[in-house]
Amino acid sequence: TERLKDMPVSIGYLNRFRTAKQKAQTLKDLAEGKLDIVIGTHQLVNKNVVFKDLGLLIVDEEQKFGVNVKDKLKTIAANVDTLTLTATPIPRTLQFSLMAARDLSVITTPPPNRYPIETNVVGFNEEVIRDAISYEIQRNGQVFFINNRIENIKEVAGMIQRLVPNARVGIGHGQMEGAKLEELMLGFMNGDFDVLVATTIIESGLDVPNANTIFINNANNFGLSDLHQMRGRVGRSNKKAFCYFICPPYSSMTEDARKRIQALEQFSELGSGFNIAMKDLEIRGAGDLLGGEQSGFINEIGFDTYQKIMNEAIEELKENEFKDLYPEENDIETKEYVKDLQIDTDFELLFSDEYINNVTERLSLYNELGAVKNEEELIVFQNKLIDRFGPMPPRANALMNSIRIKWIATAVGIEKLVMKKGKMIGYFVSDQQSDYYQSKRFHKVIKFVQTHSNLCTMKEKQTPNGLRLLLTFENVKSTKRALELMEMLGE
Repeated sequence: TERLKDMPVSIGYLNRFRTAKQKAQTLKDLAEGKLDIVIGTHQLVNKNVVFKDLGLLIVDEEQKFGVNVKDKLKTIAANVDTLTLTATPIPRTLQFSLMAARDLSVITTPPPNRYPIETNVVGFNEEVIRDAISYEIQRNGQVFFINNRIENIKEVAGMIQRLVPNARVGIGHGQMEGAKLEELMLGFMNGDFDVLVATTIIESGLDVPNANTIFINNANNFGLSDLHQMRGRVGRSNKKAFCYFICPPYSSMTEDARKRIQALEQFSELGSGFNIAMKDLEIRGAGDLLGGEQSGFINEIGFDTYQKIMNEAIEELKENEFKDLYPEENDIETKEYVKDLQIDTDFELLFSDEYINNVTERLSLYNELGAVKNEEELIVFQNKLIDRFGPMPPRANALMNSIRIKWIATAVGIEKLVMKKGKMIGYFVSDQQSDYYQSKRFHKVIKFVQTHSNLCTMKEKQTPNGLRLLLTFENVKSTKRALELMEMLGE
């Protein structure tokens, strides 16, 4: 609210530090439309919160919200523009973005004059703790010491006081009264304490530019997102910052804990949150896209098979129980017979390291390309590439051609396309009883084969998946030639 106070808007906020009377007035103003912006915690999803006309929802620190809370946020009002912000997306959220179900923007440019945080993994060593705290105090800095067990937090504070007698030590945790906790945090921000011993309550929302050393006790018990967020509490000025993960030897950690700590050691550069989130996705899995699990592997069957089964189930419902609701999709001529064309090729179709050297950038562009639906969008995408990275090399051009080939092949009813050893072989719809074989589309293909026998042949072949109808083109030595033939077939 302080940052926005000079703007021509009315602002309110809800959190546990507000009195019941203040909360009631804020809710009343919100329902009457007197507030333009309301800032709040989870309290904003309560049933008694009513918006007159909600237009934009911004969810900060998205990784702190469960699926149920997010679903409640969606039901607050219809057609609300939603923007979620996070340094480390939950695996499920990241997977939604990678499969192009949500738009993704990555901000990797740090503020000016910031340095990477030096990350060290150490055992519990009083000498290391003493030297690091003493060094920070000598350069007039402050220290966070994270200990997530309230039962022994006073003992830890006492140990620090014993090791560094001249240090001013404060203690903060979530079970303190709201007013006392607020007073403590403000005191630390104002420099009244040298060391703040606290739980993960300091994880987000606290900006102390003078704090440049953080210890995280039993770091192996925290998630990747939590560790990255806590490490981000230091290094918020132009001073070199240090982060110490206190944990047992790697040999006595669980495999996942070891992977988490190693990932944070590896990715300590500024703007590395996306890489850490990708590692989290790899370690924990993508979760259940339709259910409430925000991480975890789809047991036994694997994620690709899970998605395939889910899509098949949806199509089956559309064709049977709900066919009256989807008349166009069940029409023999307009029906979509091929959902996902598989291309198998020995052509090199890619953005090379030499053309786009940033791994994150390449991944983002592949996702963006996967979401392109028509020629107009593809031309815009190509122009953007050329504008940013220069003329496209042959392998990138071949990738663009393959997208066009895929569109045409899908439209004519080809489920699988093999482009190898100078041949292009199309496998038609595998279901021999499919309406596709009675459609005008298939009859056009038959006519094309009859009139272009010098270019292609059609025959049935027994495969491990049953009898398949194949269309074979000879002398296809480039994606350019493959595209020319496909365009002729699709006319």
